[in-house]
Amino acid sequence: MIKSIESLPAEKQKALYDAIPYVTLLVAGADGIIEDAELERGEKIARIRAFHFHQEWQEYYQKVDGRLHERLMELIRTLPRSPEERQKTIAGELEKLNTVLPLLEPKHAKHFYEGLLSFARHVAKASGGIVGWMSIGPKEAKVVDLPMIEPVDVD
Repeated sequence: MIKSIESLPAEKQKALYDAIPYVTLLVAGADGIIEDAELERGEKIARIRAFHFHQEWQEYYQKVDGRLHERLMELIRTLPRSPEERQKTIAGELEKLNTVLPLLEPKHAKHFYEGLLSFARHVAKASGGIVGWMSIGPKEAKVVDLPMIEPVDVD
């Protein structure tokens, strides 16, 4: 596990651990309807990344995966019902990462940011295209680049 995560204040750790469920719901809800296939795709990708991702982030994904389904259900129950309000609230939660990522070692922050982008694309492909295969719908395309999170570049 990345040592710098453990040294972060609790609210900043929470922002990191909630990033995956929030990205899942942001993309899944982009068209106004959160489909089971999108939630399942998010859970599946998190599970895969617990074993096949940047080594320093595998333990993070193991922790996220262990509680992802419950956290998704909890957020669905507590987030606003209106798709517009829900998306706005989720974007606000993801914006918190802009104060967290600079606290991590640049290489780790870059891997995390790039991982979120690819995670969002995987979730978006769950329901787009022909019979839901390999395409990102127009509404998902507006959020899949996670515009509320500042890009992390390493020189």
